[in-house]
Order: sequence, then structure tokens, then C-alpha cells
Amino acid sequence: MNEIEKIRNEYSQKSLSKRDVSTDPIHQFDTWFKEVIASEIYEPTACTLATASLDGKPSARTILLKGYSVDGFRFFTNYESKKGKDLETNPFAAITFFWKELERQVQIRGRVEKLNEASSDAYFKSRPIGSQIAAIASPQSKVIPNREYLENKGAEVREQFKNDPVRPENWGGYLLIPDYIEFWQGRPSRLHDRIRYLNIENNWQIDRLAP
Repeated sequence: MNEIEKIRNEYSQKSLSKRDVSTDPIHQFDTWFKEVIASEIYEPTACTLATASLDGKPSARTILLKGYSVDGFRFFTNYESKKGKDLETNPFAAITFFWKELERQVQIRGRVEKLNEASSDAYFKSRPIGSQIAAIASPQSKVIPNREYLENKGAEVREQFKNDPVRPENWGGYLLIPDYIEFWQGRPSRLHDRIRYLNIENNWQIDRLAP
């Protein structure tokens, strides 16, 4: 355990300046994300989603981003999961990407809304059949007796729906509408670059933050 404090890495690939970034954080995210895709990073859409219960107790887990636009950032899940329950009572969340290969991090915070049913239906149908079956079969975040229970439930759902599953009402999409987006670029000696976009009355204010 004492060796953990000795683990260190230097960051020196690139820099980040206010004069070089876009005036719109979504455009800036798009620029970075295209570089992530081009670098062929494994699971480029993986990010940490943090939520909190009504009494302020936080939870975090890795999810896969399923889209972004000027409207916000989209992801899908079971509405009855832990994150779904949190968002039902406290509709604010944060997403963090860490692309270690590029020495970059992006933090996104904001309000979360459910996507409409048509959007959830369309994405559900686009998923592989196995993923559709899993979404129906899994009572996400609930205690189950063993692995066999889950596999048997999956087999039952597959037999019931064959090759045409229907999206369950307790599963669908969310849109995180950002009011805070921060881009972090690793730099030598821990003097990292941090550029923050803060939404103030529908205008993005851009600032450099100390590392």
C-alpha cells in the first residue's frame, strides 16, 4: 500500500489555451471527440456518470454516451436503476470523460430530462437483439439470487418476444443539458491546463482555472 504514493506520470502531449478553443463548448467537445475517435481509443464513449439522492448521497458509475448535440448529452438506462431513482428526485448530474491516451479529461454538469418515447423507441430498436433482451430481463440494481436467475430470465424473454422485443416502459433515454463544461489537458509538473465554460443567462463565459 505504501507504494501507491510513488506512482507518478508526467503529461506532455499537448496544451490548451483560451485563444485556441471554440466559443461554444459543444463545438469544442466535438473537436476533441473526433480526435478521440481518430486515435482508436478502446471504449471512447465511456464516461463516469455521477448522481445524488434527494438527501445528497452521491453515486457514480461508468456508462456509455449515446449521443451529443447542441441540446446536450444523451444516455440510456433502466428508469428503476439507482441512477434512475436518483434522477427522479434530484434531476442534476455530472459526466466525466478521461481519455488517458490523450491526457485529457472533460467534466460536464447540468440538469437531466427524460427523452421522449419516440427517441427511446428508436434507440432501443437500434441495439443488438441481445442488448434488447437484456434491457427487458434485467431488474437493474435489484438483488438477484444468482447468475442462473439472470440467464433464465433472459431465455424467457427471448422465447416470449422471439426477434421482436418491445421497449419496456421502465427503460429509456436521458438528456443532460449542460450549464458547466470543463476541458482539462495534462501538462508537465502538474501545471495542467483547465478551460471552463459556464452558462450565464444562456451565454457561455470562458475562463482559465488554476490546476
